[in-house]
Amino acid sequence: MRAARLIRMALLIQSTPGLTAAALARGLEVSERTVIRDAQALQEAGIPVRSERGRAGGYFLAPGYRTRLTTLNPSEAETLFLSGLPSALRDLGLSAAADTARLKLTATLLPSLREAAESSVRRFHLDAPAWFREPPTPDVLPELARAVWADRAVELSYARPGRDGAPPASVSRVVEPYGLVLKAGTWYVVARSRGANRDGGWRTYRVDRVTALTPAAGRDEPFVRDPSFDLAAHWEERSAAFARTLLRTTVRVRLTARGLGRLPSVVDGAAIGDALASATAPDPAGLVTLDLPTESEEVAFDQLARLGAHAEVLAPATLRARFRAQASALAVLYGAADPDGGRRPGVNQR
Repeated sequence: MRAARLIRMALLIQSTPGLTAAALARGLEVSERTVIRDAQALQEAGIPVRSERGRAGGYFLAPGYRTRLTTLNPSEAETLFLSGLPSALRDLGLSAAADTARLKLTATLLPSLREAAESSVRRFHLDAPAWFREPPTPDVLPELARAVWADRAVELSYARPGRDGAPPASVSRVVEPYGLVLKAGTWYVVARSRGANRDGGWRTYRVDRVTALTPAAGRDEPFVRDPSFDLAAHWEERSAAFARTLLRTTVRVRLTARGLGRLPSVVDGAAIGDALASATAPDPAGLVTLDLPTESEEVAFDQLARLGAHAEVLAPATLRARFRAQASALAVLYGAADPDGGRRPGVNQR
């Protein structure tokens, strides 16, 4: 709705004076022409928005003016209290600060909004880690989080995984930590590498592999952040690229309509787009053939086995042979079985 967009635009200009039309267009997901029209609409509504040209130009509010648009509505209050992960705050050493902040915020809300915020906490809980494992909190995480907050360069010792079964190798890096990401219970730090023979490029390190962390020598002042860096966008791009690098094997498979419909639920998300793009038109029997990118034949076997008779592997021959052997073993197991206790072929009895 335009009214909500106008409010967002006024708040953006108030919180970040000097935003350009291009920056506002990106933040509001509209065109620059729409930003110009919205600025005129705000002026007509009595909000003193002004634009300045030049290198330091952009959109500003008149000096000393602050909007009265900062009152939360019930939906906003509910959402705000869902914006943090309790386990993540605990890992970062910020749970006490977060509790205090919530108390202060609650005290400033109107009684009706206070009830809405408390209601959301009673109804929703976000739990990031995956099932059946409790990843340990890395010892260096709170200290690393402080470095991220303070824009302090650090020297970290890192246990880099060895290749082909080799033991991990310890390496030392001087980095500027830009942000922390919690993915499926595992913490990662996104940093820009610095120091001798380093290219200043972006690196991602698993925090549980950081064995030591110290302030970077000779770097007493905070580093200057790249203002164009967007942590969420960077992580999405790099994680998608990483997922695709794992897909080293291609399997040709023939699927029924049901198998094709279930395919996205059993294979990796990074593979499904390419697989569906390669799909042939259904043959007279309604079967579709496609090339499925996957990590390995082992992974493909586990994934496609879930589709049962709705998937037939055509290539590679070694994977097809494995499914044939599995089918034969199942036929022996179930073909002449006596579920009431008789001896079943293929099953050892003592």
